[in-house]
Amino acid sequence: MSVCSNGSRSPGRRCSHDRRVQTYLVLRRAAGFDMSNAGYLLASFAGFAVARNDTHVLSATAIAWASQAASVAQRDVRLKTVCRFARHIRVEDQRHELPPSNHFGGRKKRRVPYIYTNSEVGRLVQAASRLGHHGALRPHTYSTLLALLSATGLRISEALNLRLADITADGLLIRETKFKRLVSRRCMIPRSQAYNDT
Repeated sequence: MSVCSNGSRSPGRRCSHDRRVQTYLVLRRAAGFDMSNAGYLLASFAGFAVARNDTHVLSATAIAWASQAASVAQRDVRLKTVCRFARHIRVEDQRHELPPSNHFGGRKKRRVPYIYTNSEVGRLVQAASRLGHHGALRPHTYSTLLALLSATGLRISEALNLRLADITADGLLIRETKFKRLVSRRCMIPRSQAYNDT
């Protein structure tokens, strides 16, 4: 028995798997990725592999572990998580196998987005402007937010993270994006005729 990086006492094989997983997670997090779900899945996979006495990532083990998920989509996510991990650790040790990432053939089916008409957007903004009592800030906040989302195509998180300093002559400065990019981007604000007339 030896002591793993997480402090638990475990056979050397388990520690070896845990160390590889932890090193991979640290590197990915340092690159800006949120690895909370991957961390959970890889810890589960490591335990499964140790129970099968594997010393390296094996395709058959990865597929068997991923197959325990309830749906095809979950199996696909699990296997692709192991594939990314295996691709990383194969750089140092080619004895790790790279499982076939399309084994389950799972593809995310995106729902077709509903595109609001200008008339519907106008009604939403009007309805938002009637929220709360007269003189409250809430109706102004929500009607402005809905109009901003409609006019710019911003994601809700991007709009909510805007600060006064982000409003520039060149447009809006978007610092926090969905994918937490390190580079900011600019978003142009369409000018209305009323704005042009002032």
